[in-house]
Amino acid sequence: QVRLVESGGGLVQPGGSLSLLCTAFGFTFQFQTMGWFRQAPGKEREGVSCIHYGDLSTDYADSVKGRFTISGDNAKNTVYLQMNSLQPEDTATYYCAALTEGLCVLAGDFYDYWGQGIQVTVSS
Repeated sequence: QVRLVESGGGLVQPGGSLSLLCTAFGFTFQFQTMGWFRQAPGKEREGVSCIHYGDLSTDYADSVKGRFTISGDNAKNTVYLQMNSLQPEDTATYYCAALTEGLCVLAGDFYDYWGQGIQVTVSS
């Protein structure tokens, strides 16, 4: 059974940086697309970023463009998110997600596998 495991979350001050890594275990194939989503308490899930390994195309939510960068290793089914200039509004549980077939989209309904989530807190 495929498992996605996030690491790298924690507490950071406003303006600081944090990196997230998602690693897949138990896979026998490569995902076409992997991405990151987040959900703050009382709010709906939001697509943050995704990467399509076929053409390396990426997409970002408007709220994180210019601050976050996604990258990954298709052969290892890993995805990385570098988060800079973090603000309190970025505080949320961040989830790694993957889909076996499909383009890079920021709609969670398309994804086949999900991690358990990791907390990112931006506070002074």
